[in-house]
Amino acid sequence: MGRRIVITSGKGGVGKTTVTANLGLALAETGVGVALIDADIGLNNLDVVMQLESRVVYDLGDVAHGACRLKQALIRDFRRENLYLLPSSKINMDKITLSQFSAIVSELANMFDYVLVDSPAGIDNGFHRAVSACREALVVVTPHVGSIRDANKVIGLLPAYGILGSGIIVNRIRKDMVARSMMMSASEIANLLNAPLIAKLYEDDNISLNGTANASRRGSWRSYRALACHISGTQTPSYDPLSRKSILGWFNKK
Repeated sequence: MGRRIVITSGKGGVGKTTVTANLGLALAETGVGVALIDADIGLNNLDVVMQLESRVVYDLGDVAHGACRLKQALIRDFRRENLYLLPSSKINMDKITLSQFSAIVSELANMFDYVLVDSPAGIDNGFHRAVSACREALVVVTPHVGSIRDANKVIGLLPAYGILGSGIIVNRIRKDMVARSMMMSASEIANLLNAPLIAKLYEDDNISLNGTANASRRGSWRSYRALACHISGTQTPSYDPLSRKSILGWFNKK
């Protein structure tokens, strides 16, 4: 059975959907089968980020209520034939029961190596539904007080859902501000939250307007590839623009 990982956060606007899309792409690049589920009915835009909105016919709600088969609702990504999206429901997510959603996630886990669930922000019913159906969690947090406080609440709730493994992804780090001690580093945030640091993602102009990493394979895309390697267990060192191993990092450290 494939791994079921929820991408969550305590606060909206931290880049959770962008992380879901790009992690899915990076994992699919390694050759494994990946399914993405947009469980955020309030701000459902994973299909837009993936540039697949024009191809949506059926969605999560249709599958849950028997209007179509699961395979009919899945949309194959145009960049990776082993990457699929299950778009969010057009109906109120409260009409989709926990058992219905869990059954869909389990069926996908039998079809794919990874199932990534883009959870709604906060800790309401949408969070409960998304987290209950998964076994692992990645909590996206930014270097801001509100985001860190809300992430701390989410991390405290995860054990009650039987989450076997969790960690944090620190997003939108400004490398120039970290170098000048004007912003908390990813390691400092991880220590503050007492949670494993899975990845640090820096502000990058190579992220396109729709939220996907630039195909040039530079900047943040290297970070997403390193994140995918971490998730899959490949022993590859994390990409860090602040490292002295890179010319950019050497100047930022000066």
